[in-house]
Amino acid sequence: MASPIGPEIERLIQLLARLPGLGPRSARRAALTLIKKKEQLLVPLAEAARITAERVLVCTSCGNIDTADPCTICCDMRRDPTLLVVVEDVADLWALERAGVINARYHVLGGVISALDGIRPEDLNLDRLVARAAEPGLTEIVLALNATVDGQTTAHYITDLLSAYPVKITRLAHGVPVGGELDYLDEGTLAAAIRQRTTF
Repeated sequence: MASPIGPEIERLIQLLARLPGLGPRSARRAALTLIKKKEQLLVPLAEAARITAERVLVCTSCGNIDTADPCTICCDMRRDPTLLVVVEDVADLWALERAGVINARYHVLGGVISALDGIRPEDLNLDRLVARAAEPGLTEIVLALNATVDGQTTAHYITDLLSAYPVKITRLAHGVPVGGELDYLDEGTLAAAIRQRTTF
């Protein structure tokens, strides 16, 4: 039996289904909504996606995404240059920025060490982190990694990697629940975790 929808719509559904949290059924509903509201949603979304694809860069200093390299955060002279917060992903950086609990610079690893997923230390943005650890004026590195087995494995690896550098290594307090991810925590929990960070 022939498909009731054209190949263009089918492709839209397949692409939407690749997004986190959207399965095939949710992708069909989203595609239908976009098509029904073509002028209000679909056309502006397509234009925003095109512009984003053309202009967004990965910051060569910290790994954040922005339309400038170095990014806005790295260029902000009001940030505390003695403090560097290491996060797994850009979503975690955004979560900490939304909470407004720390005025530091960041370093995005781009993942965590995971034997199950085949992610090794060399797959992460660790060389740049080591270079930044040697920068004059840096006194503390906060490991703001997710409280998962892989997150904690990565934290231990980083602690060993940076042991020769004269910087204090701290981690978030245990207010972050085991198995929790920063992007899903409320601002209060994040604020408490930042305030109660301890030496790793």
